Amino acid sequence: MLTRLKKTILLLGDFLFLNLALFLTLVIRYQKDTWLENFRGHLPHFLVIFFIWLVIFYINDLYNLNLQASGRKFFRQTISAVAASSLFSVIYFYLNVQSTIAPKTNLAIFIIVFIVLFFLWRGLYQALVRSIIPKSNLAIIGFNKHTEILIAELKNNPGSGYETALIFKDQSEMDSLVENIKEKNIRVIVVADDFGQSEKMREILFSCLKYQIIFFNYPAFYELLTGKVPVEAIGPSWFLDNLKEGERNYFNFLKRLIDFLGALAILIISFILWPLIALIIKLESRGPIFFTQARYGKNEKIFKMIKFRTMRVSNNDGAPTLEGDKRITHFGLFMRKTRLDEIPQVLNIIKGDMSFIGPRPERPEIVAELEHEIPFYKTRLLIKPGITGWDQVSGHYHSPSLEDSLEKLQYDLYYLKHRSVYLDLAITLKTIATMISRGGR
Repeated sequence: MLTRLKKTILLLGDFLFLNLALFLTLVIRYQKDTWLENFRGHLPHFLVIFFIWLVIFYINDLYNLNLQASGRKFFRQTISAVAASSLFSVIYFYLNVQSTIAPKTNLAIFIIVFIVLFFLWRGLYQALVRSIIPKSNLAIIGFNKHTEILIAELKNNPGSGYETALIFKDQSEMDSLVENIKEKNIRVIVVADDFGQSEKMREILFSCLKYQIIFFNYPAFYELLTGKVPVEAIGPSWFLDNLKEGERNYFNFLKRLIDFLGALAILIISFILWPLIALIIKLESRGPIFFTQARYGKNEKIFKMIKFRTMRVSNNDGAPTLEGDKRITHFGLFMRKTRLDEIPQVLNIIKGDMSFIGPRPERPEIVAELEHEIPFYKTRLLIKPGITGWDQVSGHYHSPSLEDSLEKLQYDLYYLKHRSVYLDLAITLKTIATMISRGGR
């Protein structure tokens, strides 16, 4: 809840300062008796520009609460976002024949003014949020591997808005819970160990309700903090409680419609590039143009996934791809980074074997191996695999190792539980950011 509030404040602040930048631009550019009239004339078109800028800011991760406004990374991503936004602004004004304004000078002044205001605003926000919206003091009940994981994740997410104030290591310390809540101003309690679900503990926790404490169990708080579901801490009842597939019929219909129309449009638009890509693939290395492989689809249905070939065929044992894999060709690496190699998968989407967004499709032999090592691994097969997904935009490269496969499953389960039009849109925007930055592997 606190995280959403902070992001909303950032979004509204950015929108406000975009308007302020336009206002100051027109004050600078025009005389006092005409700037108000010019503001009214410019605003309708600039509202379109503002929307584009805010979307690009999101794509560039400028609403990541862990991103410090004083850091180099924030500076680089801001300049990158402004450059892209400025380019789209120029395109909008000079291709929009209905626009009665072509603000060359105004747009240049606006960009400069906004950059100054933006850095001032984000610096001010970072200073004020610490005093106006302080971190919520957190108490953790129990000290075990789950507690250690939470402490590490809290350190990795300084923008989460939580501060660990107390840890109760055993049941004997629970007698002082109420007193410590008052003394430490505890707002959130995470139960990482229920001490055998003792009656005494339940009574103590129940007595805390009047202090407006927010309670979480370990899986729920871990999910909130990381965007993953902790497989090691859930059981069969979790799936019965959280995966209500019968309630998603409308979403599934809408998703299939968007998948089909979107894949058809991409196929038509991109088909002119296929001969050129095919020629480069053939010139660089011997072998077929396309790479096909059996993958698991929804409900364990096996299908042939198709992609442009990015690896050399000679001396290729078919092992899973590793980071920095020497089998990848130069053009293949470019296609992977820009995700051009995945364009033929629109054929899989049109056929209904895949979706644009979903868990990464896996090979049957790997699934057979992992299902014996990782609990509930086949649960990810309840929905169609996707070209991109929540795991793919997580910012982490996951190898075929058991540890990384477990983490991929945690992201997949989060998507399985929370999938929605909003989450799909967020994944789409983050995927676009990956393609622009050439961050694929």
